Amino acid sequence: MSTDSGDAPHETHAALLARIDGLLALPFPVGEESSDDEGRSSGPGHHLLILRAGEDFWDDRSPETVEPAEQEIEADFSALATALSERWGEPRTVDLWPWLEEDEEGGEAVPEPLGQLCNLAGSMQVWQPPGGTRWLGLTVGQADPEFPIWLLAAVGETAILPA
Repeated sequence: MSTDSGDAPHETHAALLARIDGLLALPFPVGEESSDDEGRSSGPGHHLLILRAGEDFWDDRSPETVEPAEQEIEADFSALATALSERWGEPRTVDLWPWLEEDEEGGEAVPEPLGQLCNLAGSMQVWQPPGGTRWLGLTVGQADPEFPIWLLAAVGETAILPA
């Protein structure tokens, strides 16, 4: 997945919610595909979207640089989580670490988007929009300490989530 999300630096929370709504409505493709200009990867039964990406930390990993970036992404996460909870009720937390362990052990293939998410974040907040068979996940993740911090939205089929 590309680190270039293509999002505007001052995109409003309403605009981010509109992107989430669009992701929920988007049909799942038959094969794997990605859209670097949108910051989206998709495949059978899943979508993963970078809603917001901070700056990378190649040149400076000091707390003075990293902490404000983390706080900005966390504030966006909190605002979106609040708005989604107002729509659909309180989310449940899904721990992603067990999927990473399963992936590292070389067992059965980890279903997407969990395979990508478990390499980026430790957990995600998940809502089940009413009247559908899809879930929506929201998390903050980072591929490596030098990479940008991402605010991520994921959509998947309900059947792949643990009960």
